[in-house]
Amino acid sequence: MWPGRTAGGTRDQASRRDLRPLAAAAVSTAVLFAFISAWNEFLIASQLSNDATQTVTVAIASFAGAQPHQEPYTAVMAAGTIVTIPLVIMVLIFQRKIVAGLTAGAVK
Repeated sequence: MWPGRTAGGTRDQASRRDLRPLAAAAVSTAVLFAFISAWNEFLIASQLSNDATQTVTVAIASFAGAQPHQEPYTAVMAAGTIVTIPLVIMVLIFQRKIVAGLTAGAVK
C-alpha cells in the first residue's frame, strides 16, 4: 500500500464507512452515562450553586416540612419520581445503542 492510503479507499473513506458506524454505539453509550452521572451529581452542585442556580437535586434536598424537625418524605419521593422520568425516557430511546455499545467489544 502507498503511504496515506488504506485498502480500498482513502483514510476519510475508511473513517466514514468503517470506524464511525462501529464507534457510534460506544460513543452514544458513553454520552448517556456521562449525562446520567452529571444529572445525579449532588455534592459539587450543592457547593457551587446558589438560590438562582440550584440544580433539581439540591432543590429537592432543601425541601422543608411544616414543623421544624419534620421531613417531607412524600414531597421528596414525588419530586424524585418526576425528576427520574427524563432519564427513563432517554434510556428507553437509546436502549439498542446502549446494548450495542456494551457488547461491541465482546463479539468476534
